[in-house]
Amino acid sequence: MTERHRAGLIGCGFFARNHLHGWRDLGEAVELVAVCDLDAAKAQAAAAAFAVPRWYTDARTMLERERLDFVDIVTTMPSHRPLVTLAAEHGVAAIVQKPFAPTREDCVAMVEACAAAGVPLMVHENFRFQSPMLAVREVLTSGAIGEITWARIAWRTGYDIYAGQPYLAKEERFILLDIGVHVLDLARVLVGEVERVHAETQSIRPGIAGEDAATVLLRHRSGAVSVIDCSYASYRDPDPFPETLLEIEGREGSLVLSPGLELKVRGRSGTSVRSLRTPTLPWTAEPWHVAQESVLNTQRHWVTCLEAGREPETSGRDNLKTYALVEAAYESARIQQAVRPGA
Repeated sequence: MTERHRAGLIGCGFFARNHLHGWRDLGEAVELVAVCDLDAAKAQAAAAAFAVPRWYTDARTMLERERLDFVDIVTTMPSHRPLVTLAAEHGVAAIVQKPFAPTREDCVAMVEACAAAGVPLMVHENFRFQSPMLAVREVLTSGAIGEITWARIAWRTGYDIYAGQPYLAKEERFILLDIGVHVLDLARVLVGEVERVHAETQSIRPGIAGEDAATVLLRHRSGAVSVIDCSYASYRDPDPFPETLLEIEGREGSLVLSPGLELKVRGRSGTSVRSLRTPTLPWTAEPWHVAQESVLNTQRHWVTCLEAGREPETSGRDNLKTYALVEAAYESARIQQAVRPGA
């Protein structure tokens, strides 16, 4: 058996518990040796709950005292650049929570810092690693519906996201960076790279600083067109939260992922219907299961890439392309015109 990767986790807040469960499930490959949070109580509680030997309230101290192969950064976006840069200074690889950073300048700085240090950097862009999306990718790769011509990727809910993450109500750039970045990343991986973006944003819920709904039209380099829509202000019964729903049309068929994660594929050989629900894990529960499981899938991909010495799908360098779509969407909404995304 090869030596396990020694890991540290920074940020023991709302979503970190899923990361902690994931690393524990990957215990044959990963040894979580330390956790860190500015709040000592949170750090100590996480260490106790997951049998992590040591906890810290200062990331620099942790990096100086521990022999780490990588850090998992599960903190809010403004802290990502200083923490990733700090890890790079210590020669430690990093997997960092999305959104990558508040600005493109910050994103580029992190990519360059890790490249200069010769350490991998991956963004925890986990929608593409959700089990239903992995199954959809297999169908598309098989050629069952032919060349893609049109798609709609929708993430719409009335779920009260602010209850668990109240700081989101104060974000001036909200849903496009919180959920839109995931859905735009899916558009890239399912339909292909993008040459033109046209977006409209809406602020529907009273008392929030940013947009809580966005509709984005993408023209892909292949000639395909996709509609990307996301909302935290859609009151539906039943509410599909936290499912991402798909409609994809090709030259020889179509694919629909409907509420309840039922996949219907009409192709050259006829129509098939199957459920893409996967069994819950001991630490997951509906309706969160699909999102929780994607954390484990993302972490497994990171470890596989570390061991193979290859660049992860959602490396920092690759994520610049997804981030460029977010920036283009905001600019399009501002000037009310189509925008070509930057590199």
